[in-house]
Amino acid sequence: MFLTRGDFRVKAESFDLTNGRNILRIIAGAFMFPHVLGKFVNGGLNPAIVGFFKKAGFVPAEGWVWLAATCETAAGIALVLGICTRFAAFGAAAVLLVAVYALQVVKGFGWLWNLGGYEYPIFWAIACVAIGIEEWKAFLATGRKAGLAAGGAPKLAV
Repeated sequence: MFLTRGDFRVKAESFDLTNGRNILRIIAGAFMFPHVLGKFVNGGLNPAIVGFFKKAGFVPAEGWVWLAATCETAAGIALVLGICTRFAAFGAAAVLLVAVYALQVVKGFGWLWNLGGYEYPIFWAIACVAIGIEEWKAFLATGRKAGLAAGGAPKLAV
């Protein structure tokens, strides 16, 4: 699985804003939160969102709304804090691609975000994939260095 204790540590270098990767990761995570909040209104599920999920064919719609909100929250927190980033980034991309699927089912093809199209979720899905790729590259490079420094075969997980 390649999970290490270090994946769950919040590190100061994750907030170095002179590193563009950190800026993109933090913003990608932060952009998840408004979508979580939009799923709720007056202390409960937003009926319009539940209706959208029903139209998209997600049954039971309420359960899928809760699942989406949970996944978006977890991915957003992980990306903002820089924990389990290589997994969170691909998880966020998956959530966004499911949103694209739902938009296609409910509204049909459309590109412009301001007209309810795919532009916004596709952009952020691509950004999350880029974050995930960079994080995996860094993880694999660190694992190889650690394994080689110990005089053995590369070790990818500790």
